Amino acid sequence: MTRYRLFNRTRPLAQPLWVRLCASWWCRLRGLMGQPALAPDDGLLFVWPRPGRLDTAIHMFGMRFDLAVVWLSTERRVVDVRLARAWRSVLVPRAPARYVLELHPERYPDFRIGDRLDWQRA
Repeated sequence: MTRYRLFNRTRPLAQPLWVRLCASWWCRLRGLMGQPALAPDDGLLFVWPRPGRLDTAIHMFGMRFDLAVVWLSTERRVVDVRLARAWRSVLVPRAPARYVLELHPERYPDFRIGDRLDWQRA
């Protein structure tokens, strides 16, 4: 899977962040379930065919670790940021989103509603 460097155009990230794109039905279904851990500089970027709230909702059943979750609009603006707890959370974004970032919980403070994100192929 191709890796991309993620950039916060509003507030530069102190530490680099790399994400893998997840656009297929199967990849979005599986996500990070079953993985033992996630490195602080790694993440998964889910790409949905159209923006929505229910389509981009996430669940944490089957997860072994907590996540920082960032929802982005079609324009790549942050519309919601939450901390998701392993086995305890079902989260729906506050506004329609087209992209969902799942990151190590340490990355939670790196993002705020309104930030503009971008990514480039490594």
